Parts: sequence; C-alpha cells; structure tokens
Amino acid sequence: MKRAIKLSDVAKAAGVSQGTASNAFNRPEIVRPEVRERIEAAARELGYAGPDPKGRLLRAGKVNAIGVVTTSPLGYFFEDPYARAIMTSISEACDVHGAGISLVSAANEEKLAWNIQSAIVDGFILFCIEGGARLVELTRERRLPFIALQLEGLDETISAIGIDEFSSARTAGRHIMALGHRDVAILALELTEGHIGPVSETEVDAALYSTTRNRIRGYQAAMVEFGVDAATAPIFETDHTSASVEAALAELFGSDRPPTALLCMSDRVGLIALDWLRARKISVPGDVSVIGFDGVPDGEISNPPLTTVAQPIAAMGRQAADMILGGMNEPHREQLPVDLIVRASTAAPG
Repeated sequence: MKRAIKLSDVAKAAGVSQGTASNAFNRPEIVRPEVRERIEAAARELGYAGPDPKGRLLRAGKVNAIGVVTTSPLGYFFEDPYARAIMTSISEACDVHGAGISLVSAANEEKLAWNIQSAIVDGFILFCIEGGARLVELTRERRLPFIALQLEGLDETISAIGIDEFSSARTAGRHIMALGHRDVAILALELTEGHIGPVSETEVDAALYSTTRNRIRGYQAAMVEFGVDAATAPIFETDHTSASVEAALAELFGSDRPPTALLCMSDRVGLIALDWLRARKISVPGDVSVIGFDGVPDGEISNPPLTTVAQPIAAMGRQAADMILGGMNEPHREQLPVDLIVRASTAAPG
C-alpha cells in the first residue's frame, strides 16, 4: 500500500524547511515567488494535493459552519415543505455571516451518532420533530453549542426556539368549530415509532412524541369549548407519507358518516389530503374543510389555497443560525407566536 505524501516530503524535495513549505500553501504572499514555484513543482511531482483543510480549521478553533440535524433520512431536508422553508431561512442567515451548512442525518442511530461526532461545524440546529431527546443526548456529547427547534419535552437547560403546540392547535380547532363543524377528524403525525392508523385515547396519553400529543389535546380542547364531545373525533396517526395519509382518508370517507372537516397536523398532510379529495371530486370546502399546520409557501398556491396555523418559520431558522454563529454562553429559550391564516380551504359546512 503506497504511503501518503506528507508536507515534510515536499519540503525535503524542494530543499526548504517544513515551515516554509507550509507558508507556501497557507500564506503564499510571504514566500518569495521563486521559492514558492519550487515548492509547488515538488508537490506536483510527488502528487501532494495540499494541507488537509480539516486540520487547519480545527486548529483555528472555528470553522464558520452550522450542522443541521434530523433523525429522518437526508431526503427530508428536500422533500418536506416545512424542512425546506426552515432551511431557506437558515441558509439566508448563513449567507449574511458568510458561513456554510452541513446536513447531518442517517438511516440508523449508529450512523447518526457517528455523523454528529464527525461533523466539522461550530454548532448544531436540531430538527426535534421526532426523536428529539436522543438528538439532544448525542449532540451534548460533542460539547458544541446547539439549539433545538422545539420547546416542549426538553428541559430548561437546553436552548430552544419553538411554539406553544397546545394553544396553536387549539387556534386551528377553534376556527373549524366557529365555522359550525361538528363532525371532524384529526390527521396526526407520529405518536410513536413504527405505527400508523387509528389511535385510542390511551395511545395518545402514552405518546412518545410530545408535539403530536399536545397538538391533539389542543384540537380536543377547542371541541370541548364548543360543546363537542372530543371522543367523537377519530384520530389517525400518519408517518407524513402520502400512503399513510391516503389510507386514513380512504377509511374516513368510506364510512357512513364522513367528516365535514379535517384537522391536519402539518401542511404536508393537508396538501396530500387536498390532492386526494380533488381526485375523487370531493369538494373543498363545499363537502369538507381542510386546515393545515406550519404555514409553508406551498399552501399559498395549492388548489384551493390551504388555511393553516402558520409558525414563524423564517424567524425560527434565522434566530437559530444567528445564535450558533454568534456564540451562545447561556441557554436561550424562546416561544414565538403563530398566526391563523384563513384561505379558501375552510368554510361553513354545506
């Protein structure tokens, strides 16, 4: 096996000290042109590509880059409209700082732990949609600054930016109830790993993911305020895929009493629902109202445009990036307000 060429080999071949050879690559302006040319010629002849940038960055103590971490597959950053919107705001903040982004993900926990440990970054932004506690545990081991994009379920020592999941979902529920809907269904995100389909109250109570549980409880609180028995609203757990959402819709609209409104726990779920309903000529909002959650740009141009509870996505991503790149000395926790954006996908029941 051929030995790797080192800087010391280049220095010896060029007849200079290792320090001079290093300066030729890292501080060329202080090396005489004829000496620099001799060093570069020796490097080309030996096949030396130059100093390892990782070592230089680590010695400097700052690499000017952020790691953005999720337990989901890497495609999540590109396929999910919420993730795309957050990444847009993070990248805009990085542009201002002249910083880079490293996407950290893996198909299994072992790879995720390795990727977090080996990422060359100044700190991490954690997408704590699922598996937030494990992300925090793995990231803490790096001893670098990090901030979670979720407040609930995380202790006060963890920097986090997020929303009040319960009250935000209650806002969505109140809108639907105020329109006069009483037959509603909840299309939820995952409550636990590896399960989709109808869920019971007991399963909601035992949910692994607090975000999903708290949003369900917020929807139900709005129903109770309007005198509706929350137990009458079916809850379907999805894994955010078209297949799981469509399976839930097929069951709901194959029943003798289909819902007149769908409380969708993300805009992605709501957009999938709009496509499924339109393909079956079920009118929105004539036959059924649909409300989402997140406020992603895709909802503005859907058919019809999607009513939603909008998170302050741009502010969340920008603030998280600014905090990592600016340096964090103390835990920072901030709860941001949401906005109800009423569009054409919700109306009074027909």
